[in-house]
Amino acid sequence: MQFDFWQLEPALVLALAAWLDYLIGDPWGWPHPVQLMGWVIDRLSKYLIQILNNPITLRCIHFTKKIANLPIDTIAPRCAGIVLGIILVMGSALLGWLIVEAAKWLHPLLGIAVTTVILASCFAGKSLRDAAEKVLQPLTSGDLSGSRSSLSQYVGRDTDKLAEPEILRSVLETVTENATDGVMAPLFYAILGAFLPIVGSVPLALAYKAASTLDSTIGYREAPYTYIGWFSAKQEDVLTWLPCRFLVITLAVISGRPRYVWQMCLRDAPSDPSPNSGWSECVYAAILGVQVGGTNWYRGVAKHKPLLGDPINPITPDRIRQAMQLTRCCFLIWLCLALTALSLRTIH
Repeated sequence: MQFDFWQLEPALVLALAAWLDYLIGDPWGWPHPVQLMGWVIDRLSKYLIQILNNPITLRCIHFTKKIANLPIDTIAPRCAGIVLGIILVMGSALLGWLIVEAAKWLHPLLGIAVTTVILASCFAGKSLRDAAEKVLQPLTSGDLSGSRSSLSQYVGRDTDKLAEPEILRSVLETVTENATDGVMAPLFYAILGAFLPIVGSVPLALAYKAASTLDSTIGYREAPYTYIGWFSAKQEDVLTWLPCRFLVITLAVISGRPRYVWQMCLRDAPSDPSPNSGWSECVYAAILGVQVGGTNWYRGVAKHKPLLGDPINPITPDRIRQAMQLTRCCFLIWLCLALTALSLRTIH
């Protein structure tokens, strides 16, 4: 058998990135890939919307619709959204690959360092835990207004009148929904990239983060993103589908009650309009014996989400921390399996 240390680089980078995210996370004020992605999305989307609303463009759309009898007024922004989605996702992957390759060309150790830092920024484990604690700490000390203020930084719903049970529900829903698209899905694509020598972990992880950022930025049904954000929303749904199901299966197994948890997810998760967030929230609700969902208010407008799980137990700070621990356990299981497979591949 022969052993080449540099063939261990994909496994080493994954382990170092996970360790770096656990210890440091995303320090406040440091540059982050998502910030750049958000800036590009904002500029490109505004530019495309400006072009679509240009009088000349509008006349061309009206003429085409009249002559060809096609819904070009919806087709045009959908096509613009497809262009935006492809540019950002593929561009993020390519830029990440170029940065890593440039660092490796300068020095192999620099390549490892750069790859580790970029990859760690794609994992949001510590950031998610810190965000939850910033809401829970004032709540447990009786500072309800401080907890509402902290919560408003992380959720889109109105928080100024939330009672303690609603704050706790909001935190749990945020923690469990983001467990998939913020933590486990980036790890899934980083692992997938680690088994592709020419590609690597960074491009695939960055591509997923770009898709997720697009969805959270313009993937809305409200104007002006009704049609231009359609592709971004669907793209993120497709890319998240598989890691979300793997998350559900993993958590169901480690819960010790896989049959019960899976049946609960089959019962409740499909009622959620999202093909992924309902499953992600429901598996935690089933394991913890709590119920999430209900009426939320957004800019004064009520929006009802389907109820997921059974209200066997109340939602408490300890159960929210238990949910975060479940995510951490799932993360470590996937990571250990990937490191084992990558290590065994180096021995030939």
